[in-house]
Amino acid sequence: MPGTVLVVEDDRELRELVRRYLQRAGHLVHTTGSGAEAVGLLAGGGVDLVVLDLGLPDIDGHDVLAVARTDRDVPVVILTARSGVEDRIDGLRRGADDYVTKPFSPTELVLRVEAVLHRARGGNGAGEVVTFGGRLRVDEARHEVRLDGAVLDLTPTEWGLLTALATTPGRVYSRYELINQVRGYEFAGYERTVDSHVKNLRRKLGPDGARIVETVLGVGYRLGWSRDQ
Repeated sequence: MPGTVLVVEDDRELRELVRRYLQRAGHLVHTTGSGAEAVGLLAGGGVDLVVLDLGLPDIDGHDVLAVARTDRDVPVVILTARSGVEDRIDGLRRGADDYVTKPFSPTELVLRVEAVLHRARGGNGAGEVVTFGGRLRVDEARHEVRLDGAVLDLTPTEWGLLTALATTPGRVYSRYELINQVRGYEFAGYERTVDSHVKNLRRKLGPDGARIVETVLGVGYRLGWSRDQ
């Protein structure tokens, strides 16, 4: 389904290029070259996703990212010239849902935006509820995860990882399989990216995080709890 996308990019030609491609795909697009204006637009509500350049002229793009993810819970796709693996990992750790480096394919950017929107809206809407002895409850219809009755605040990527693992508890998923199930494609540095998201997911799962999402050395990850946990 189309969404309302805010494009925050200080390069006017690039901003217009992204706007045109997103509009052709059916999305409603707002654009700005100012981080401060982006924060104001986010505060007004109605934004489904942000395409965000980090190198803004007025405020650091990471500040806009913090407002979008922490204050407004809006998914963010970073679009930046900062192409180092460490830059990518840092952006994802700060809460970005995807990271696209310049130069880029506008068509691929649109596909990535739509993949993030799809995950943020609960995937395919299958509606399955997976429970683990009442302690862990994964409700796809409500796009909700509860641990010991408390709702967990997960990013779309963390949600995708947990639901992928919960589909077949005990099955070992390689990092390659997880990144393709969650994002639908592979990109450079994906192994370290998955590790970063798993670390954040475990932290939110609390003291049992490493038991719920287990590491299988040399292979990948599995959901360690059985359905009758």
